[in-house]
Amino acid sequence: MTEPAEQLASTASAPPADAVIDTETPAISRVYDYLLGGKHHYDVDRIACNAMIQAVPETPLLALANRAFVRRAVQYLVGEAGIRQFIDIGSGLPATGNVHEVAEQLNPNVRVVYVDKDPIVLAYGRALLSKSDNTTVITADLRDPDAIFEQPEVHRLIDTSEPFAILLGGVMMHLEPHEDPVGVAARLRAQLPSGGYLMHCGCSDPGDDPRAPELNAIFEQFHMGSRTFPTYPEQLRYFEGLDLVEPGFVPANTWRAGLDFPDPDNPAHAMLAGGIGRKP
Repeated sequence: MTEPAEQLASTASAPPADAVIDTETPAISRVYDYLLGGKHHYDVDRIACNAMIQAVPETPLLALANRAFVRRAVQYLVGEAGIRQFIDIGSGLPATGNVHEVAEQLNPNVRVVYVDKDPIVLAYGRALLSKSDNTTVITADLRDPDAIFEQPEVHRLIDTSEPFAILLGGVMMHLEPHEDPVGVAARLRAQLPSGGYLMHCGCSDPGDDPRAPELNAIFEQFHMGSRTFPTYPEQLRYFEGLDLVEPGFVPANTWRAGLDFPDPDNPAHAMLAGGIGRKP
Protein backbone atom coordinates (compact mmCIF):
# COMPACT_ATOMS: atom_id res chain seq x y z
CA MET A 1 0.00 0.00 0.00
CA THR A 2 1.31 3.45 -0.91
CA GLU A 3 1.91 5.72 2.06
CA PRO A 4 -0.04 9.00 2.18
CA ALA A 5 1.91 12.14 1.38
CA GLU A 6 2.19 13.29 4.99
CA GLN A 7 3.86 9.98 5.90
CA LEU A 8 6.11 10.06 2.87
CA ALA A 9 7.56 13.33 4.07
CA SER A 10 9.11 11.54 7.01
CA THR A 11 10.98 9.08 4.76
CA ALA A 12 12.80 11.71 2.70
CA SER A 13 14.76 14.80 3.66
CA ALA A 14 12.52 17.84 3.81
CA PRO A 15 12.21 19.43 0.35
CA PRO A 16 12.55 23.19 -0.13
CA ALA A 17 9.32 25.06 0.51
CA ASP A 18 8.80 26.01 -3.15
CA ALA A 19 9.02 22.45 -4.47
CA VAL A 20 5.80 20.95 -5.87
CA ILE A 21 6.14 17.19 -5.48
CA ASP A 22 4.05 14.47 -7.12
CA THR A 23 4.21 11.57 -4.66
CA GLU A 24 1.87 9.36 -6.69
CA THR A 25 4.14 8.81 -9.70
CA PRO A 26 7.77 7.66 -9.71
CA ALA A 27 10.15 10.48 -10.61
CA ILE A 28 13.25 9.56 -12.58
CA SER A 29 15.40 11.90 -10.50
CA ARG A 30 14.21 10.32 -7.23
CA VAL A 31 14.51 6.76 -8.56
CA TYR A 32 18.09 7.47 -9.57
CA ASP A 33 18.74 9.03 -6.17
CA TYR A 34 17.46 5.88 -4.45
CA LEU A 35 19.69 3.63 -6.58
CA LEU A 36 22.68 5.78 -5.66
CA GLY A 37 21.93 5.49 -1.95
CA GLY A 38 20.50 8.99 -1.56
CA LYS A 39 17.60 10.12 0.63
CA HIS A 40 15.38 12.24 -1.65
CA HIS A 41 12.81 9.58 -2.58
CA TYR A 42 9.37 8.30 -1.63
CA ASP A 43 7.52 5.01 -1.38
CA VAL A 44 6.37 5.13 -4.99
CA ASP A 45 9.98 5.54 -6.15
CA ARG A 46 11.20 2.67 -4.00
CA ILE A 47 8.49 0.38 -5.37
CA ALA A 48 9.71 1.10 -8.90
CA CYS A 49 13.34 0.58 -7.89
CA ASN A 50 12.64 -2.70 -6.16
CA ALA A 51 10.85 -3.99 -9.26
CA MET A 52 13.92 -3.05 -11.31
CA ILE A 53 16.25 -4.76 -8.85
CA GLN A 54 14.10 -7.89 -8.84
CA ALA A 55 14.49 -8.14 -12.62
CA VAL A 56 18.17 -7.15 -12.68
CA PRO A 57 19.87 -7.28 -9.27
CA GLU A 58 22.79 -5.30 -10.68
CA THR A 59 20.58 -2.26 -11.37
CA PRO A 60 22.23 -0.20 -8.58
CA LEU A 61 25.60 -1.04 -10.14
CA LEU A 62 24.34 0.36 -13.44
CA ALA A 63 23.39 3.60 -11.71
CA LEU A 64 26.83 3.76 -10.09
CA ALA A 65 28.45 3.00 -13.44
CA ASN A 66 26.56 5.85 -15.08
CA ARG A 67 27.68 8.24 -12.36
CA ALA A 68 31.27 7.04 -12.59
CA PHE A 69 31.22 7.41 -16.39
CA VAL A 70 30.03 11.00 -16.12
CA ARG A 71 32.84 11.78 -13.69
CA ARG A 72 35.47 10.26 -15.99
CA ALA A 73 33.99 12.07 -18.97
CA VAL A 74 34.15 15.42 -17.19
CA GLN A 75 37.73 14.75 -16.12
CA TYR A 76 38.63 14.05 -19.74
CA LEU A 77 36.75 17.04 -21.09
CA VAL A 78 38.33 19.49 -18.64
CA GLY A 79 41.74 17.93 -18.22
CA GLU A 80 42.50 16.77 -21.76
CA ALA A 81 40.07 18.52 -24.10
CA GLY A 82 40.25 21.89 -22.33
CA ILE A 83 36.48 22.39 -22.08
CA ARG A 84 35.39 25.12 -19.66
CA GLN A 85 31.61 25.13 -20.24
CA PHE A 86 29.05 22.38 -19.58
CA ILE A 87 25.31 21.91 -20.01
CA ASP A 88 24.21 18.85 -18.04
CA ILE A 89 20.75 17.83 -19.28
CA GLY A 90 18.74 15.52 -17.06
CA SER A 91 21.14 16.27 -14.24
CA GLY A 92 18.98 14.78 -11.47
CA LEU A 93 19.17 15.54 -7.77
CA PRO A 94 22.43 16.76 -6.23
CA ALA A 95 24.76 13.93 -5.19
CA THR A 96 28.40 13.49 -4.29
CA GLY A 97 30.62 14.14 -7.28
CA ASN A 98 28.44 16.66 -9.10
CA VAL A 99 29.74 17.83 -12.46
CA HIS A 100 30.82 21.24 -11.17
CA GLU A 101 32.65 19.65 -8.24
CA VAL A 102 34.60 17.28 -10.48
CA ALA A 103 35.34 20.02 -13.01
CA GLU A 104 36.42 22.61 -10.46
CA GLN A 105 39.05 20.25 -9.08
CA LEU A 106 40.80 20.68 -12.42
CA ASN A 107 39.82 24.24 -13.26
CA PRO A 108 37.98 26.54 -10.82
CA ASN A 109 36.73 28.73 -13.67
CA VAL A 110 34.53 26.06 -15.27
CA ARG A 111 30.90 27.11 -15.80
CA VAL A 112 28.05 24.61 -15.50
CA VAL A 113 24.33 24.78 -16.27
CA TYR A 114 22.27 21.93 -14.82
CA VAL A 115 19.01 21.18 -16.64
CA ASP A 116 16.15 19.00 -15.41
CA LYS A 117 12.38 18.99 -15.90
CA ASP A 118 11.68 17.94 -12.29
CA PRO A 119 10.88 21.03 -10.15
CA ILE A 120 12.36 19.40 -7.05
CA VAL A 121 15.76 19.41 -8.79
CA LEU A 122 15.47 23.15 -9.30
CA ALA A 123 14.54 23.67 -5.65
CA TYR A 124 17.39 21.60 -4.25
CA GLY A 125 19.79 22.97 -6.85
CA ARG A 126 19.04 26.54 -5.89
CA ALA A 127 19.91 25.74 -2.28
CA LEU A 128 23.11 23.93 -3.26
CA LEU A 129 24.33 26.53 -5.71
CA SER A 130 23.14 29.72 -4.04
CA LYS A 131 26.70 30.95 -3.51
CA SER A 132 28.12 29.91 -6.87
CA ASP A 133 28.53 32.46 -9.65
CA ASN A 134 29.72 29.86 -12.17
CA THR A 135 26.99 27.25 -11.73
CA THR A 136 23.21 27.36 -12.06
CA VAL A 137 20.21 25.08 -12.47
CA ILE A 138 17.21 25.58 -14.75
CA THR A 139 13.94 23.76 -15.39
CA ALA A 140 13.62 22.62 -19.00
CA ASP A 141 12.83 19.45 -20.92
CA LEU A 142 15.18 17.39 -23.08
CA ARG A 143 12.27 16.93 -25.49
CA ASP A 144 12.54 20.62 -26.45
CA PRO A 145 16.27 21.20 -26.96
CA ASP A 146 15.85 24.59 -28.62
CA ALA A 147 14.02 25.96 -25.56
CA ILE A 148 16.97 25.04 -23.36
CA PHE A 149 19.21 27.36 -25.33
CA GLU A 150 16.70 30.20 -25.11
CA GLN A 151 16.96 30.35 -21.31
CA PRO A 152 18.61 33.53 -19.96
CA GLU A 153 20.72 31.57 -17.47
CA VAL A 154 22.22 29.57 -20.31
CA HIS A 155 23.18 32.78 -22.10
CA ARG A 156 24.61 34.17 -18.87
CA LEU A 157 27.02 31.31 -18.32
CA ILE A 158 27.57 29.64 -21.70
CA ASP A 159 29.23 31.35 -24.65
CA THR A 160 27.80 29.19 -27.42
CA SER A 161 30.27 30.58 -29.94
CA GLU A 162 33.06 28.85 -28.00
CA PRO A 163 33.44 25.08 -27.47
CA PHE A 164 31.23 23.62 -24.74
CA ALA A 165 30.05 20.15 -23.80
CA ILE A 166 26.52 18.79 -23.58
CA LEU A 167 26.18 15.96 -21.08
CA LEU A 168 23.42 13.34 -21.40
CA GLY A 169 24.03 10.99 -18.49
CA GLY A 170 21.31 8.36 -18.38
CA VAL A 171 18.54 10.55 -19.78
CA MET A 172 18.05 9.63 -23.46
CA MET A 173 16.78 6.18 -22.49
CA HIS A 174 13.73 7.82 -20.94
CA LEU A 175 12.50 9.14 -24.28
CA GLU A 176 9.79 7.18 -26.05
CA PRO A 177 10.46 6.15 -29.67
CA HIS A 178 7.72 8.51 -30.89
CA GLU A 179 9.55 11.37 -29.17
CA ASP A 180 12.34 10.94 -31.73
CA PRO A 181 15.49 10.56 -29.62
CA VAL A 182 17.65 10.57 -32.75
CA GLY A 183 16.10 13.88 -33.79
CA VAL A 184 16.55 15.30 -30.28
CA ALA A 185 20.24 14.37 -30.39
CA ALA A 186 20.57 15.99 -33.81
CA ARG A 187 19.05 19.25 -32.53
CA LEU A 188 21.49 19.24 -29.63
CA ARG A 189 24.45 18.60 -31.93
CA ALA A 190 23.32 21.51 -34.07
CA GLN A 191 23.83 23.82 -31.08
CA LEU A 192 27.47 22.81 -30.72
CA PRO A 193 30.19 24.93 -32.33
CA SER A 194 33.26 23.37 -33.87
CA GLY A 195 35.29 21.82 -31.07
CA GLY A 196 32.21 21.18 -28.92
CA TYR A 197 31.43 17.79 -27.39
CA LEU A 198 28.39 15.57 -26.85
CA MET A 199 28.56 12.98 -24.06
CA HIS A 200 25.92 10.25 -23.90
CA CYS A 201 25.48 7.30 -21.57
CA GLY A 202 22.40 5.14 -21.33
CA CYS A 203 20.83 1.71 -21.04
CA SER A 204 21.07 -0.51 -24.08
CA ASP A 205 19.82 -3.88 -25.17
CA PRO A 206 23.03 -5.80 -25.94
CA GLY A 207 21.00 -8.57 -27.54
CA ASP A 208 22.41 -11.40 -25.43
CA ASP A 209 20.90 -10.68 -22.01
CA PRO A 210 17.19 -11.56 -21.71
CA ARG A 211 16.95 -9.38 -18.61
CA ALA A 212 17.35 -6.20 -20.65
CA PRO A 213 13.80 -6.41 -22.06
CA GLU A 214 12.55 -7.20 -18.54
CA LEU A 215 14.18 -4.08 -17.13
CA ASN A 216 12.87 -2.10 -20.08
CA ALA A 217 9.34 -3.34 -19.41
CA ILE A 218 9.55 -2.01 -15.84
CA PHE A 219 10.55 1.40 -17.20
CA GLU A 220 7.35 1.35 -19.25
CA GLN A 221 5.22 0.00 -16.40
CA PHE A 222 6.23 2.87 -14.11
CA HIS A 223 6.00 5.52 -16.85
CA MET A 224 9.72 6.18 -17.01
CA GLY A 225 9.87 6.04 -20.80
CA SER A 226 11.64 3.93 -23.40
CA ARG A 227 9.47 1.04 -24.49
CA THR A 228 12.58 -0.45 -26.11
CA PHE A 229 16.15 0.10 -24.97
CA PRO A 230 18.06 1.13 -28.12
CA THR A 231 20.80 -1.16 -29.36
CA TYR A 232 24.40 0.03 -29.59
CA PRO A 233 24.10 0.77 -33.35
CA GLU A 234 20.88 2.72 -32.76
CA GLN A 235 22.50 4.84 -30.07
CA LEU A 236 25.54 5.48 -32.25
CA ARG A 237 23.21 7.62 -34.36
CA TYR A 238 23.22 10.17 -31.55
CA PHE A 239 26.83 10.92 -32.53
CA GLU A 240 26.31 11.32 -36.30
CA GLY A 241 28.77 13.85 -37.73
CA LEU A 242 30.95 13.77 -34.61
CA ASP A 243 34.36 12.20 -34.11
CA LEU A 244 34.16 9.62 -31.33
CA VAL A 245 36.78 9.91 -28.62
CA GLU A 246 38.66 6.66 -28.05
CA PRO A 247 37.70 3.97 -27.15
CA GLY A 248 34.42 4.90 -28.86
CA PHE A 249 30.88 4.01 -27.83
CA VAL A 250 31.38 1.03 -25.53
CA PRO A 251 30.10 -0.49 -22.26
CA ALA A 252 30.38 2.41 -19.84
CA ASN A 253 32.54 0.49 -17.37
CA THR A 254 35.18 -0.03 -20.06
CA TRP A 255 35.41 3.61 -21.20
CA ARG A 256 38.80 4.70 -19.81
CA ALA A 257 38.08 2.55 -16.78
CA GLY A 258 39.57 3.68 -13.49
CA LEU A 259 39.41 2.93 -9.81
CA ASP A 260 36.23 4.97 -9.31
CA PHE A 261 34.01 2.00 -10.19
CA PRO A 262 34.64 -1.03 -7.99
CA ASP A 263 33.00 -3.78 -10.03
CA PRO A 264 33.70 -3.33 -13.76
CA ASP A 265 32.93 -7.00 -14.48
CA ASN A 266 29.38 -7.04 -13.12
CA PRO A 267 27.15 -9.34 -15.22
CA ALA A 268 24.93 -6.50 -16.48
CA HIS A 269 27.67 -4.11 -17.58
CA ALA A 270 26.83 -4.46 -21.29
CA MET A 271 23.39 -2.97 -20.58
CA LEU A 272 24.96 0.47 -20.09
CA ALA A 273 26.92 2.08 -22.91
CA GLY A 274 28.68 5.42 -23.10
CA GLY A 275 30.81 7.61 -25.31
CA ILE A 276 31.87 11.12 -26.21
CA GLY A 277 31.84 12.74 -29.64
CA ARG A 278 33.63 15.91 -30.81
CA LYS A 279 32.21 18.19 -33.48
CA PRO A 280 34.83 18.82 -36.20
